Amino acid sequence: MSSGPKLGGNPGANNASLVPGGVIGDGRYRLLAYSGTDDRCAAQLWRGRDGQLNRDVALTVLVGDLPDLQAAGRARRTVERAMHASSFTHPGVARVIDVLTPGTGIKPGEGILGIIVADWTPGTDLVDLLAEGPLPAGTATRLLAPLGAAIEGAHHAGLVLGADHPQRIRVTPDGKLRLAFPGPRPEAVARDDVRGLGAVLYLLLTGRWALPGGPSAVPAAPTGPDGTVIAPNVLQPRVPHELSSVAVRSLEDTSVGGIRTSAAILQVLEQIAGEESQSGVLEDTADGSDDDRAVWTTQRPQRGREHKRKLVLSVAVLAAATLAVIAWLGVQIVSFFSDEGPSGGGPTVVIEQSGSQGVDGDAAPTRAEPAGPVQPASVGVYDVTNQPDNANRGSRAADSDAGTAWQTDDYLQPFPSLKPGIGLMASFAEPVKLASVTITSPSAGTKVEIRTAPSESAPLEETTVLTSADLSAGQTQIQLGDHEPAQHVLVWITTLAKAGQGNQTEIAELVYTRAG
Repeated sequence: MSSGPKLGGNPGANNASLVPGGVIGDGRYRLLAYSGTDDRCAAQLWRGRDGQLNRDVALTVLVGDLPDLQAAGRARRTVERAMHASSFTHPGVARVIDVLTPGTGIKPGEGILGIIVADWTPGTDLVDLLAEGPLPAGTATRLLAPLGAAIEGAHHAGLVLGADHPQRIRVTPDGKLRLAFPGPRPEAVARDDVRGLGAVLYLLLTGRWALPGGPSAVPAAPTGPDGTVIAPNVLQPRVPHELSSVAVRSLEDTSVGGIRTSAAILQVLEQIAGEESQSGVLEDTADGSDDDRAVWTTQRPQRGREHKRKLVLSVAVLAAATLAVIAWLGVQIVSFFSDEGPSGGGPTVVIEQSGSQGVDGDAAPTRAEPAGPVQPASVGVYDVTNQPDNANRGSRAADSDAGTAWQTDDYLQPFPSLKPGIGLMASFAEPVKLASVTITSPSAGTKVEIRTAPSESAPLEETTVLTSADLSAGQTQIQLGDHEPAQHVLVWITTLAKAGQGNQTEIAELVYTRAG
């Protein structure tokens, strides 16, 4: 951990109160220890003490001069976004308990433009955790899963957390990552949280940071000739291919195959972490009293040769167990990363990852869920002739972006001249009972059937028709009658819309609504 703040030309760096023992916030908060700096928004991160309530807190101090209108405006926006996030509670995020601005808890001329106060997270800094090198894949996924769940929950609530800087994240005593210093940058969007989650995974697997603006103490991720980061399994060959691919794809532009949502990352993390038992590898193996057995401490532990030897043995045992889990997992989630259809005799279903949890396979235990929109784990083009139309663009129909779309090929002869139809197969994390499917499409006159299927590659004759409808230009809401919950739902196009001299249908968005 750095001994003190280094903010370059930021005015707040010269504030005499921004040192250990200094008092800020109208005398209420005393600075105890410096945790880091987020230079992208001129923020200092401190462990502090609330003198009124006599408890430790996490302080995100936004520094700058009040006459600098641009800096003051950015700080005000950051504080406002943090205040909005105070309504969101999750174990993976420290709760925001107070915000201060100039004139309301901050003295003018103090060189401070805002303070975000959050519950203190005991444990250790994320960067200190990697002092001796990258972590085994199983350990990395188990650490990261709670943070991924927090990001997913926040995004569903319409919030951005700002989990895209390693010094904002700490490791709890029970071995989980937590956003300890909330406060998203003014320009941050949900996609930045997704990229941050991928960058943290990359950091855990390689010891390198893959986004701009990281701490100087952490090496930057190497890049290839095209500017993309080198895959973790190239730097660390023991990293499973699937996990390496998730880290890289989360950092890429979504227009060229990047992962768009945290749910896509969480899907892989939860499957690996679910198999990872409490192996004890995160427990201290050094001899000592009961009080010294906690791994995550606020000070970097002193590690002798004997400690390192035992740690290496523990990691080796974990690595062997992890490889066995990953070998099984690779079979289960291979379709998550595949752009090619199966070679068997059934229909071709080319799947691209969409924005929720779950893959084809054994369904998770059914839970009571409220009525409302439900995001599929994946959406792919379903074709019984093994010649799917625009196979790599199927996920565009369920990416929550009406500006992107999937199109069929342009057919001179209408269905069923060349094929009986074509469709989009949605797979959910668990069986779901739908009340309706809403289709956004400019292709008026298209006729569709909503079918359920026993699997994503089931023959058409094994699917069950729930209802049929004609699409109008714009949104068409198709109500579904009573039916058994299903994990796979097919939108099957039986008649294409007229398009000039040909026949073609475009689907911009599919929205699935769960029955109450």
